[in-house]
Amino acid sequence: MTDPRALAFQARLAGRGITIEPREMDESTHTAQQAADALGCGVEAIVKSLLFEADGQPLLVLASGPNRVDVSLLAELLGVPVTKADAKRVKIVTGSSIGGVPPLGHPDALRTIIDETLLELPIVWAAAASATSVFSIEPHRLAELTDATVARVS
Repeated sequence: MTDPRALAFQARLAGRGITIEPREMDESTHTAQQAADALGCGVEAIVKSLLFEADGQPLLVLASGPNRVDVSLLAELLGVPVTKADAKRVKIVTGSSIGGVPPLGHPDALRTIIDETLLELPIVWAAAASATSVFSIEPHRLAELTDATVARVS
């Protein structure tokens, strides 16, 4: 049975003309490696949706599973100080808990940067607003839907 948070996420996106099919996993997909193991794909195909603060404003970074976001690269790219948001801020801004943050469909539009390495893949998997629900999407479509800046983030 699909997590109610994933169904609400699916409905929210449908209201914006975006169709996704959440896939409920039997085990947690809280980490990129857990998601890759559950899906039987490489960890590089897992989208990590990470919230940062850029000069006090929320910034969503979509990174490939094995990549660690380099905060100094983000700060250089944006020209402002950047820090990682804490769990409470993540929940307030995205409406989701860490491990279940989707890459789009948040209560308010978020400035988004997408890891350039994600665009090398035909399909990526991202959280569907819960730690056990995921959905697949073409990375170029994800970049388009989020109006993301493509950059090297790791």
